[in-house]
Amino acid sequence: MILCVGETLEERKANQTEALLDRQITLGLADVSADTLTRLSIAYEPVWAIGNLEHHATPQQAQDAHAVIRRRFGQMFGDKSAQTLAIQYGGSVKPDNAAALFCRDGVDGALVGGASLHPDQFLAVVQAAISASRTQENSAETAA
Repeated sequence: MILCVGETLEERKANQTEALLDRQITLGLADVSADTLTRLSIAYEPVWAIGNLEHHATPQQAQDAHAVIRRRFGQMFGDKSAQTLAIQYGGSVKPDNAAALFCRDGVDGALVGGASLHPDQFLAVVQAAISASRTQENSAETAA
């Protein structure tokens, strides 16, 4: 099960992103039972960035939105559930921005739209995800 949340460009410009995401998470998960949580993913899909050539979410904007989502989820279901929650980014994931998105803390994956229709582009996104995963694993091993 995937819950998609996100704001319009007007809402972002009006600094309403955090309040809007809080409200969407609260309402969207109001009746979700604890046993459903293990099958749940949340996708941050900024409406203003989906398929838009003029406006793109930066990796920092994605990371910030994911942190808001994880924080609100933790308030509702506890910190342990929040840490295991998969939060994906879904606003125009392409080969040229995938690596920068995947290396951000809290960005657990992507919902790939248009790039998934082009095998070479999709493969490049998948390769960026694999590379980011290996880098994070190596960092974790080095820290341990």
